Amino acid sequence: MSELSVVTADQRLAALGIELPQVPKPIANFVPFRRHGDLIYLAGQVCEWNGDVRFVGKVGEAFDLAQAQAAARVCGLNLIAALKLACGGSLDRVSCCLRLGGFVNCTPNFPSIPQVINGASDLMHELFGAQGDHARTAVGVANLPRGAAVEVDAIFAVR
Repeated sequence: MSELSVVTADQRLAALGIELPQVPKPIANFVPFRRHGDLIYLAGQVCEWNGDVRFVGKVGEAFDLAQAQAAARVCGLNLIAALKLACGGSLDRVSCCLRLGGFVNCTPNFPSIPQVINGASDLMHELFGAQGDHARTAVGVANLPRGAAVEVDAIFAVR
């Protein structure tokens, strides 16, 4: 299947050979997503793959920019897995990505916090095309749950 013939998000996911992890189980008192009308609010996801946090430590110390972007992509894959569950198993119900919020566990002087979150942003563009365009926040923080290097949350519109 050529990329030009791919028209739906589910088809694009398959054509790109993107594997989704299992939706992570919350480690505190919250749910992975909440739907309100045509909006789906996705809880923050760390760089966990099927229960294993793949990137533990500080960006700028334990991880460089490329590794941190890979961590953000894993966060994005977890978000997509939760979104697919919230949409009853089909990403074709997604209208657009409205917002991503990114948090980077980094050293105090790490200069490339927004570029780290591009790992998740680029995934949204890859999967949803122009509907993957979104507003975004990227913030450096002192620590994240389970010592993860990156966490990302999202808001999507659905039909």
